[in-house]
Amino acid sequence: MNVLSVASEVYPLVKTGGLGDVVGALPSALLPHGIRVRTLVPGYLAVLHKLKKKKAVGGIDNLFGHPARVLAAEYDGLDLLVLDQPELYARDGGPYLDTTGRDYPDNFRRFAALSLAAAEIAGDNVVPGWKPDLVHVHDWQTALTPVYMRFGSAAEMPTVMTIHNIAFQGQFGASVFPELSLPPEAFSMQFVEYYGDVGFLKGGLQTATAITTVSPSYAQEILTPEFGMGLEGLLASRVASLSGIVNGIDAATWNPETDPLIPQNYAPGTLKRRAANRRVLEERFGLDKGPGPIFCVISRLTWQKGMDLLAQVADDIVALGGKLIVLGSGDAALEGALMAAASRHRGHIGMVIGYDEPLSHLMQAGSDAILIPSRFEPCGLTQLYGLRYGCVPIVARTGGLTDTVIDANEAALAARVATGFQFQPVTADGLRLAIRRAMHAYKEPKVWARLQNQGMKSDVSWAKSAERYASLYSGLLAKG
Repeated sequence: MNVLSVASEVYPLVKTGGLGDVVGALPSALLPHGIRVRTLVPGYLAVLHKLKKKKAVGGIDNLFGHPARVLAAEYDGLDLLVLDQPELYARDGGPYLDTTGRDYPDNFRRFAALSLAAAEIAGDNVVPGWKPDLVHVHDWQTALTPVYMRFGSAAEMPTVMTIHNIAFQGQFGASVFPELSLPPEAFSMQFVEYYGDVGFLKGGLQTATAITTVSPSYAQEILTPEFGMGLEGLLASRVASLSGIVNGIDAATWNPETDPLIPQNYAPGTLKRRAANRRVLEERFGLDKGPGPIFCVISRLTWQKGMDLLAQVADDIVALGGKLIVLGSGDAALEGALMAAASRHRGHIGMVIGYDEPLSHLMQAGSDAILIPSRFEPCGLTQLYGLRYGCVPIVARTGGLTDTVIDANEAALAARVATGFQFQPVTADGLRLAIRRAMHAYKEPKVWARLQNQGMKSDVSWAKSAERYASLYSGLLAKG
């Protein structure tokens, strides 16, 4: 089976969050099932610079007023197609934001072009000698692909639309519709019209053959007004085509036994070796050496991620005898609040603004627990990394966090299956209580080591999830 995966980012070429990790890891996980994935991504400058060997394998004469090339390349085991259109993608900023941190004003055009190119590849054999059996698209940036396919020559080809975060919908004013190269009937409730605007994600959800989310719990949550972000009615009408498949992680890249990015490798039976990583971490964040757990946060600093709750409990962590380290960026007010906490508690709270992949590995390998107080979390990957590295997750009871962390209640501890701590309601008080529970467990070394070992034994790889995707794909092709 040949699958065309279409995404705005793919690790390790370009990544702003978990989407890139998922798109980068799934192809190799599907290969044992006889599924060969080619991934179409935009030709950002960063992508083109990293791909030393690439060749043109096709082209589109007129893609929104400019010619475009389709380049083929291989990178770190990925089979890639790159949409090379400099007018849209050859820019110094990131995938979505310019160098000042603002959205590109033509993002609607940039990602409509990616979607249209995908539909052309699926239907018109843009790449000679290769055509997919199925197209899998990810998030709003590629959600117009099944819409274009519906009006093109690949109308009968099955499509899968995966929602990684329904909060980001790609909604633009109706004035952009004439620029999208869609027929007039596409501006209707059955396609892209959304409360008088153009909804990219909405169009994909209307037209995709199947819809998936990145965890079973999130698939249920988005059917409600609280989590559906205005699309719960549409999703309810398509519930028979909706399923949740939890994300996995790249178990080769994230492996504490072999990870080259951490000072000291270790395994479940050699947890004492983590102390060497802790020492490096203390130096990196300017922490005082001494007892007490180190709580880490690796996150976008936003309301969704519950970082305002973290700011409210930072003083409590120190008062309880713990330390806190934060790696992330986002809302300026939240950055300021956490930096103020670090200033109040020098030697006990450390912070690095931005994102640093090697540092994130060190934090998982040297911290005792990772805090994830998200108000909603479709799946989340940092808790999976935490489980893998013996960094005990403390998570809000929502979405994929619910599905992947087993709460250390009395029954779970007695059965020796607990892997972390869940809390609800998602408030500052709820988070404080979870931290107190974790502190209590930390003071019992055998209990804490059991939590770490059980987490490290959890299967957080793509194996089971890839099997579910393979089954989904096969079912769709069988129906076709």
